[in-house]
Amino acid sequence: MPRKLRILIVSSEVVPFAKTGGLADVCGALPKALGELGHDVRILMPLYREVKISAHRIRRAPASQDMAIRLGEEETRIGFRTGKLPGSEVKVYFVDQPALYNRKGLYVDPEFGKDFPDNDRRFALLSRAALVQCEKLDWTPDIIHCHDWQAALVSLMIRDREYGPRFASTQTVLTIHNLGFQGNFPPQTLELLRVYQHLFYPMGPLEYHGKLSYLKAGVVFATKLNAVSPTYAREIQGSEEFGCGFEGILRERSADLVGILNGIDTNIWSPETDPDIAANYSCETLSRKVENKKSLCKRVGIPFRDGIPLLGTISRLTDQKGFDLFADIRDELLALPLQFILLGTGDGKYETLFREMARLNPQKFHVVVGFDNKLAHQIEAGVDCFLMPSRYEPCGLNQMMSMRYGTVPLVRATGGLADTVIDIDAVPERGNGFAFDQYDATLFLETIQRALKAYADKPRWRAMQQRGMSQDFSWRASARKYVELYEQALQR
Repeated sequence: MPRKLRILIVSSEVVPFAKTGGLADVCGALPKALGELGHDVRILMPLYREVKISAHRIRRAPASQDMAIRLGEEETRIGFRTGKLPGSEVKVYFVDQPALYNRKGLYVDPEFGKDFPDNDRRFALLSRAALVQCEKLDWTPDIIHCHDWQAALVSLMIRDREYGPRFASTQTVLTIHNLGFQGNFPPQTLELLRVYQHLFYPMGPLEYHGKLSYLKAGVVFATKLNAVSPTYAREIQGSEEFGCGFEGILRERSADLVGILNGIDTNIWSPETDPDIAANYSCETLSRKVENKKSLCKRVGIPFRDGIPLLGTISRLTDQKGFDLFADIRDELLALPLQFILLGTGDGKYETLFREMARLNPQKFHVVVGFDNKLAHQIEAGVDCFLMPSRYEPCGLNQMMSMRYGTVPLVRATGGLADTVIDIDAVPERGNGFAFDQYDATLFLETIQRALKAYADKPRWRAMQQRGMSQDFSWRASARKYVELYEQALQR
């Protein structure tokens, strides 16, 4: 019988409380799955302005009065509030420090479009608060699971002499969600971390190209590391393109770095029970999916055309997500027999590009700049093919959501996209989508053309849909692999 572990998840964002990306989805789903496996799981995150205190019944933590935490020469007073992760018994602790967290935006000042200048203090405090809260609760975790650079300093701070007796047997795991975000700050940040000044020197544990790097501290000091897909774990060690300068540091820890594919919340993303779609359906009643296509077309104002494939994308509009490839083939796309729906926001040049394409071709293209969760569900259920031509993609969730809804994914084979999508032309007996290898606009266009040809072969297309729908992308499967990683860390 596996033992029951005490696990603290430290993250800067968690669904449904605060979100900017996939990090929040992971930290809202993984703890719930771990709890269902019988483990004692708790979460710690900041109390941002966007956290809905009353809606989530968040109250002051009874064991945590306001206290002072010293960072450098200054003391910062904090408190804690507590609630539960909806749909579970997982306790969530919120670090209550209004001057640092009660802002519009999590990391970036929306007025100026730049990172908050005190992000170094904000997230050094988050890591310190994690250890302080464990002391106040008299609860010592077996594992502290840190997510990205914002929580990476826990792996360093837990080694302080003042924490040594309590956390002597506690091990840390650092999950790297996206190496493009590293938490690199000017050397002056050492004033916040003065007890670690001896670790800042060229090529040292905290130094990265003359800056102090929170992520590097986590990579160096965490007991175990993981990336959010097996392919991404290999990619970030292999080249600067994916490793973003950390590839050498990660190769040094290769024996402690594994890839664990993210899951999706199959209770929320289920075509059988989804309340936001026009018609519920399953693998056995797949013919009902077309009702969602009709409803989606009606909602966005494009004509329903049964023999014409409807393509969709839900994404941040950035180069990383492959939108420069879209731009390069815009004229060819307009000439193809297809329809296209886009939901997303991001770089102004891409918002302008797609708005113009929709304006000139209202019967074929529809664009919604922004985010609409209900529409996202309707797109997953209503389109025939979902496009994800990412330059790099640590894991990706939409390709898994798409397959669950019988929507065929078309991706660039990188990171988690390579781990989940099998090209039908490369492996006909197991294919569940379309993939191209090199990041190239011509290959992207050719793959779209392959998909259009396959769409005309209804039995072949339905076989792809059914293979995707029958796969297990639940968090329960991924959570078991995390438990294995935790056990390996504890064996150290």
